[in-house]
This record gives sequence, structure tokens and C-alpha cells, in this order.
Amino acid sequence: MNQASSQHVEEVSRVVIDALEDIKAEDIRQLNVAGRSSFTDTMIIASGNTTRQVNALANNVIEKAKHAGFMPLGVEGESPGEWVLIDLGDVVVHIMVPQIRDFYNLEKLWAVDPDAEGETASPEHPLDV
Repeated sequence: MNQASSQHVEEVSRVVIDALEDIKAEDIRQLNVAGRSSFTDTMIIASGNTTRQVNALANNVIEKAKHAGFMPLGVEGESPGEWVLIDLGDVVVHIMVPQIRDFYNLEKLWAVDPDAEGETASPEHPLDV
């Protein structure tokens, strides 16, 4: 990732994290997946206590990102509201209720050193854990 791209990722990430903090998201994590992912450089994962809060968090991220000039490429999961994914290109945002977050455990899936957790994952097949 070059310096201009790195600055862009930092700007988008800051907008996302600020928007999540505005609506009291819990356990916000930022994962650098550059080099392990072909579709994004950074993942931001956060929890909302209810589906209503997850949707409010997602709506705030989308609104603040658009206001800052970062148009979402796609949004998935708003209807059930247990897990909303917002694709901002270089930054992908996952907002989940705690039960879903615990079940899928994306932090472990995309861990910097997956062997440290006793699991192995490859960049080509990150879901084959």
C-alpha cells in the first residue's frame, strides 16, 4: 500500500470510528488485512447491543462517510440487522450483535498470526479455518 492509499485508509477509518463512537458502539477493532485480502486493506469490527442499535450504527457510518466524500460501494444485512456490512472500498465495516460476533469471530479469522490461536488460514481461503 502506497503512502497516498495509506492516508486514504486512515481518513476513512477515522470517519468510521468517529461515527461508531457517536452511537456508542462497543469493542471497536481495526484490523489491517492488506496483503491477506484482495478486496480491502482494513476491516473495522464493532458491536451494537440490539439489532436496532446495529442499524443505527450502520446508518450513522453511512451518513458520516457520505458527508466526508466516501461513498459506500455496498451495504448488506440491514433488514435482519444482526450483522451489517458496509463496503467503503479500502475499508470494510462489520457491525454485529454480540452473539453473531462471538459466533463468527472475525478477529480470530483474520488474525495477524492465525497459528497463535491454534488455527490456520490462508489469504486465498480465509474462511477455511
